[in-house]
Amino acid sequence: MQNYLEDRLQITDLMTAWIHRDLGQWDQLLNVAHPDGTIEITWFKGLFSDFVKGSQRMGTSDFRTKHLIGNPVVTFNGDRAIVETNAVIIGENQKLDLGCAVHNRFYDMVEKRDGKWKIFKRQTIYDMGTFTFPQGPVDVDRDAVASYPREYAPLAYMLEKSGFPLQGKFATRGDALEQKMRADAATWLAQ
Repeated sequence: MQNYLEDRLQITDLMTAWIHRDLGQWDQLLNVAHPDGTIEITWFKGLFSDFVKGSQRMGTSDFRTKHLIGNPVVTFNGDRAIVETNAVIIGENQKLDLGCAVHNRFYDMVEKRDGKWKIFKRQTIYDMGTFTFPQGPVDVDRDAVASYPREYAPLAYMLEKSGFPLQGKFATRGDALEQKMRADAATWLAQ
């Protein structure tokens, strides 16, 4: 049986490197994915390099985020691994005086190329979310909030109001999209 201790450490560092996004360290963030790496999250689907450019634009907007990252659970097959990592996305739009906290799981397919583990594909499963009110309660458009899946409705609402529209529907805890994501990743891992 292969000892994956060093690989687990590299992958843990890879997952916690998401701090570079929160700090606006774009070159370091770009380094967490392979050049052909992709990402699918609420407001972006596409190449990771384009996501970094979009994140730069978001970084200059009224919408700010911080990600609290947990320890990853890793399933290996040679130089490939599936990584599931608990996270909390904390967002705030100071102009709206509104915030959110959304619990999610990053679901990554990572590959070791030239001795380095990097993200090949990042997706997210949303578990639950809530609004926060930094300066006290403010009104939200309840009908607009209700148009999104409950698990990520606060984040979706804030993204839309901040000029970052959703890019489709996303997996939520236990739904068919999560099941398909897991099945597709298992097929990829077995190859």
